[in-house]
Amino acid sequence: MATRKPAPPAYVCTECGWTTAKWVGRCGECQQWGTVQEQSAQTGILSRVTALAPTADRAARPITQITTRDAPRRTSGVGEFDRVLGGGIVPGAAILLSGEPGVGKSTLLLEVAAQAARGGRRVLYASAEESPGQVRLRAERTGALHDELYLASETDLATILGHIDAVQPQLVIVDSVQTVSSSLIDGAAGQPSQVREVAATLIRVAKDRGLPIIIVGHVTKDGQVAGPRVLEHLVDVVCHFEGDRQTSLRFIRALKNRFGPTDEVGCFEMTGDGIAEVPDPSGLFLSQGETEPGTCVAISLEGRRALPVEVQALTIDTAAPNPRRVVHGLDASRVAMVLAILERRAGIKTSNLDVYVSTVGGVRFTEPAADLAIAVAVAGSIQQIRVPRTVAAVGELSLAGEIRPVTQSAQRRSEASRLGYEQVVDDRSKTLRAALNDVRARNTSRRPERDIPPF
Repeated sequence: MATRKPAPPAYVCTECGWTTAKWVGRCGECQQWGTVQEQSAQTGILSRVTALAPTADRAARPITQITTRDAPRRTSGVGEFDRVLGGGIVPGAAILLSGEPGVGKSTLLLEVAAQAARGGRRVLYASAEESPGQVRLRAERTGALHDELYLASETDLATILGHIDAVQPQLVIVDSVQTVSSSLIDGAAGQPSQVREVAATLIRVAKDRGLPIIIVGHVTKDGQVAGPRVLEHLVDVVCHFEGDRQTSLRFIRALKNRFGPTDEVGCFEMTGDGIAEVPDPSGLFLSQGETEPGTCVAISLEGRRALPVEVQALTIDTAAPNPRRVVHGLDASRVAMVLAILERRAGIKTSNLDVYVSTVGGVRFTEPAADLAIAVAVAGSIQQIRVPRTVAAVGELSLAGEIRPVTQSAQRRSEASRLGYEQVVDDRSKTLRAALNDVRARNTSRRPERDIPPF
């Protein structure tokens, strides 16, 4: 194919527009000196690419004429997963699910596949990490056996595409993208070029056929999705499955969602029979039995869900020059700041005490709304004050000892009232000292084991 020669440079007069193929000092039209300048030639992609006319079905249309009736959401059969996706799976959507090793990604997706098969849809589960026998054993244990659930153990991209043509599924799950390779790209599976090619091919198949595809992605030590960053840009939805291995509670969050909100959270519990949904996790993060000094309930906001979380504090006298600060489930730096505010603004000395602060149930509560509950719990532990079960504390503390309002405070108070909390101590108390006095006034049983200074 012959290459097109670039057009020769042209010279134009800036005064009258007269052009010439070679430079001259004086314009041949207006006879002015110094007005003839070189005109830049056309450069860029337009000089190398020929525009193509789109077909009738691909022609651009006004956005008001485009309908979404052809792409209705379909439920996955798992309510908490649908909640995070925005109501269900959109046809042609590419969904990336990431999470730590062993957190339960494959178990969750096998449950999604089984529920979709029970709903009358054919599902192809392509496992590149496990053999069909291993997946079958897990399916028997979790009750995920169905004739419409097809299983393939493949690591070659072309073979997976062949399975899609043969099975004609309505949902495809690929576990995982880092273990699948394409023969068109040099390098081993998991390398950035391979991950990019595999993901791009699967996404093209999803868009061309209106076929939803769920892709499992590995994570790095920092918890980020392994592989090139473009992987997260290519897909429509990025979900992260997280949880503490020491507890059975699991959360799924949407970090990116082109079809719905990114502030929803799904809650699951790992059991011996697989994974179970937890539609109302309100009671999972509260201790049972009578209240003890050093406990306080805060209202956490997980997505659009307001959940009560119990914060516990234990303080012990120490003669060590550097008292211990042990924190679990909370932000250690915020706990240290709250202890400083307590000592400076409320007159409660903490610099000579070992302080242990934790949440109940293994939940992480790192938002600023936990500040006031931490302060009340630590103050209650030091002064042996029991906070009644009907009192909750929500608020962010400033270094001046003021209580600042938090996001969606009305929703937190409404959820607290629904769960039976008669009083919510928050920014309406203005200062930390006033909030501690409000809690002290509600105290039902105080043990005079220390000299309690007035707030």
